[in-house]
Amino acid sequence: MDLRTKIAASLKQAMKDKAADRLSTLRLINAAIKDKDIAARGEGNDDGVGDDEVLAILGKMSKQRAESARAYEEGGRLDLADREREEITVIEEFLPRQLSDEEAEAAVQAAITDTGAESIRDMGKVMAVLKGKYTGQMDFGKVGPMVKLQLS
Repeated sequence: MDLRTKIAASLKQAMKDKAADRLSTLRLINAAIKDKDIAARGEGNDDGVGDDEVLAILGKMSKQRAESARAYEEGGRLDLADREREEITVIEEFLPRQLSDEEAEAAVQAAITDTGAESIRDMGKVMAVLKGKYTGQMDFGKVGPMVKLQLS
């Protein structure tokens, strides 16, 4: 079952269960995917976005909510921070398991070996391989410094 089908099934189930918070988060996910579909169609891709792009959208949404929760906590708005965390749990249901630091480091090493990267100038090649294989499974903001460290 592809990601869109899972999201649609969860949306219908949330409607049946009358789970308002879950339903609103799922609708936000659907809206973000549809926005990307429209943009893709504008570029000539009539099929819309694939699962890889959907994973990227979900990862971005999760990251945005984590930043918002942190900001709300700093501002003393714990009720809003809790709401953001609830949305993160719904979003992360559709994301694959995140790689541990050790697994991410092994993946970085494998990508460096696969591409034959030797210097920092090859960082783009390594990151492209990692993004192709591990979209949604690792935080590329944390992986970038790992790659840089191993290439320097």
